[in-house]
Amino acid sequence: MRWELAASKKRGIPPRKNPAAAGRGRNGMKKTIGIVGGMGPLATADLLEKMIRSADAATDQQHAHIIADCNTDIPDRTAAILSGGEDPLPQLVRSCMHLEAAGANVLVMSCNTAHYFYDRLQPFINVPMLHMPRETAQRAHELGDTRCALLATDGTVRAGIYDEAFAAEGIELLKPDAEGQRAVMDMIYSGVKAGRHDYDTAAVHRALDALKAQGAQAFILGCMELPIAFVDYGFDEVTIDPTQILAEAALRAVGMKVKER
Repeated sequence: MRWELAASKKRGIPPRKNPAAAGRGRNGMKKTIGIVGGMGPLATADLLEKMIRSADAATDQQHAHIIADCNTDIPDRTAAILSGGEDPLPQLVRSCMHLEAAGANVLVMSCNTAHYFYDRLQPFINVPMLHMPRETAQRAHELGDTRCALLATDGTVRAGIYDEAFAAEGIELLKPDAEGQRAVMDMIYSGVKAGRHDYDTAAVHRALDALKAQGAQAFILGCMELPIAFVDYGFDEVTIDPTQILAEAALRAVGMKVKER
């Protein structure tokens, strides 16, 4: 960041200051959150909004410094996992490199399914990256849940990234049957991603009722389009929102205070 400070001095611009912010990097400036986004664009915006709304800040200057790379060239993660589609890793690495070059101190991915590639990403990045499924499992454990139901893309469900995280916390993870899973996938792709506000959710409601009959205490909204769907389509269920959990974890990772909910 030396070039940035030098350029600022030449223009007479003082370095950014924020005495109220706890998290600072080695140069004394606020630490920065980098969002690997574009998966999809609306989910990226939802994550960013939740970071802003979750910050315990009274002024603009007390908010976190956040950079989002809405990289819509990242190939579909589910297609890559299940049907040999284009590997998203090169574009994920590209976004991480751009964010690091821009000064990000911690990275997050605005896609649950993308965490299938989390371990493969690590050799290419030099700053910490939060793991959304693990953060979510820890929160479910703190809430005292012992049996949750996962709603997610086919890629996330079959990849087992939530199974591993929830098993580590001793929580049983239920999943929809084949018909219910098709309904969830259709709502994600034909509803939210397609921008439809008139989407018929009857099949999804049937899937949720079946999971509740099996003892599900809460629904894990394991695709970042699902929190949007549950609000836009008027679902009234007990949910755990990984997007919200990730937003709060990212703020804490850079030393910011989070509002109590």
